[in-house]
Amino acid sequence: MKQRIQKILAGRGIASRRGAEQMIQDGRVTCNGVVCKIGDSADPDTDQIFVDGKLLPPDEDKIYLLLNKPRGFVTTLSDERGRKNVAQLVADCGKRVFPIGRLDMDSEGLLILTNDGDFANHLMHPSHMVDKVYRTKVRKFSEESFKKLKEPIVLDGYKIQPPKVVLINIDKNNSGIAELEITIHEGRNRQVRRMCAAAGMSVSRLIRVAEGGLQLGELQTGKWRHLSPKEVALLKK
Repeated sequence: MKQRIQKILAGRGIASRRGAEQMIQDGRVTCNGVVCKIGDSADPDTDQIFVDGKLLPPDEDKIYLLLNKPRGFVTTLSDERGRKNVAQLVADCGKRVFPIGRLDMDSEGLLILTNDGDFANHLMHPSHMVDKVYRTKVRKFSEESFKKLKEPIVLDGYKIQPPKVVLINIDKNNSGIAELEITIHEGRNRQVRRMCAAAGMSVSRLIRVAEGGLQLGELQTGKWRHLSPKEVALLKK
């Protein structure tokens, strides 16, 4: 049965739906020897689909992982600059998986990886408003900056939803240093850091501790575990 090619790629764990569309736009995907375009369809059972010159792998069992990403790793499957990447941390999971969303190199914490493209597309779609919770250590904290951080701002031409901000702790020995818990709904590039900067603060440490009801918990830095069926069902709601 014919399907959109980006859906086929996502379903086979090549990338998320958005990532698959970018691969097609970059001319990396062919079907029966013809370079694909966005909107093209194919039958994965009868057509020959190649990505970067390699035949599309057969359909496989779905896998869902939770990684506690350390600082210093980029959220990619490979890096042209030779930097450490999250794929290296889950290389022993037995399957090729890709990250859902991103954490920048200097950020830490909860990162979901999977080979289920439809699942990834569901989590990343803006309409689903998945909560993401961060523990953030900031400098230049003040009552004024705290108030300003709670206000909606415009990023990338888009007015973001007002974040939920909770003051966890103020360092009494270092004026201006505080720990905050910030809950956002979108996933704009470096969103929390940019929000804090707009409020007059700088981020010295950023850890994602929850997403869509899923908790990072006591998982050690650099380690991963399988999500339980109950956790997968929770994220799919």
